Amino acid sequence: MLFFGFSAGLPFLLVFSTLSAWLRDENVDRSTIGFFSWVGIMFSIKVFWSPVVDRRSIPWLSKKLGQRRSWMLLAQMGIMLALAAMAMTDVTKELTLLAQLAVCVAFLSATQDICIDAYRIESAGNEMQANMAATYIFGYRIAMLVAGAGTFYLADWVDWRFAYLVMAALMSVGVICTLLVSEPLVNIDRGTMELENEVMQVAKRVPAIPYLLPRYRVEWFLGAVVTPFVEFFRRNGAYALVILLFISVFRISDITMGVMANPFYLDIGYSKSEIASVAKFFGFFMTIAGSILGGVLVAHFGLFRPLILGAVLVALTNLLFSWMAGQPKDLAFLATVISADNLSGGISNVVFIAYLSSLTNRHYTATQYALFSSLMTLPGKFIGGFSGVMVDAHGYEWFFVYAALLGTPAVMLAIYLMYREKIGMAKVSIDTV
Repeated sequence: MLFFGFSAGLPFLLVFSTLSAWLRDENVDRSTIGFFSWVGIMFSIKVFWSPVVDRRSIPWLSKKLGQRRSWMLLAQMGIMLALAAMAMTDVTKELTLLAQLAVCVAFLSATQDICIDAYRIESAGNEMQANMAATYIFGYRIAMLVAGAGTFYLADWVDWRFAYLVMAALMSVGVICTLLVSEPLVNIDRGTMELENEVMQVAKRVPAIPYLLPRYRVEWFLGAVVTPFVEFFRRNGAYALVILLFISVFRISDITMGVMANPFYLDIGYSKSEIASVAKFFGFFMTIAGSILGGVLVAHFGLFRPLILGAVLVALTNLLFSWMAGQPKDLAFLATVISADNLSGGISNVVFIAYLSSLTNRHYTATQYALFSSLMTLPGKFIGGFSGVMVDAHGYEWFFVYAALLGTPAVMLAIYLMYREKIGMAKVSIDTV
């Protein structure tokens, strides 16, 4: 999970905040940079092709490596090539081509995420998911350090294009790991098998269209696409809608803020090397500390109280950025704000990933987790697209206040989920007695 985390984290910043800094350094206007963040929507709509990754085999490759590893390898090789192509692009003359390549990297990276998330959940029981998530995030954050601070240093010493070429080469870490690990084994529980049989009975009653929609495609669609969602809603009932709403709002605050973070540092006078040293390198260690603390909190207090804490801290740290926007340049102050932001982000991410993992059925891991992670990022990515417009209109101070307020629904829903969980546990205890 350490190496898979690295492989997943490396391309993310290269089409998100690091790309924003490259564009700003090339004097691309902030509104355009904000719209570039919509590239990240690929991570938020991966649920649409996750059933293919979950059930469709790649000819020859899946037989050799297995379902998860074959798709991972294909995605990783594609990311390497697309990042290299981005490095060869002239930003000032080929901005549209750069955007298209960034979309390609995001699509392949989202596909890799589907596979890695499924691999992580299928390789260990629920009691180990917080530890698996913490290790994954450790690798992910190392990659973000490399893709953030490392790219900034390389861009300062040579140029952005060379930096992206180096990042493309580093994707070989994921390729090697994929080739060395073994495919996880998954056992299907009785309830899931019964549901599959019900769906197949329904499939036999659905009229097929020869050549256009043959019987085997109808059965595949119902089994791979429809059944995972039926299973989730059958298991949770109407409460499933509350769960999905909570997932969709939990990360709105930090994703919206993250789009303008690097342009903000550059605009208030920090150099690329200073950003790399403080915001990326120093912040990395605080994120790791937060991840460890998040794992400890889950072990001692369960999921829900740490969920509330993480949601509150993420919203509050945005207010620190608003305060910093009105202060003179000060590296010590920057380090303090970055420390608080990364510590809270580390706590909330570990707890949230463990929570999402606990919601999945292992027979539909890729599809169900892709639904959760898509909902997790889609609202924030969409709203983040307007972040540059918001900054241009009202300035950084009000933008960060706005981002903090976006975290309020997550706090409220986390409290409700904890309250409902306590009622459910009390009811089970009464029924048992």
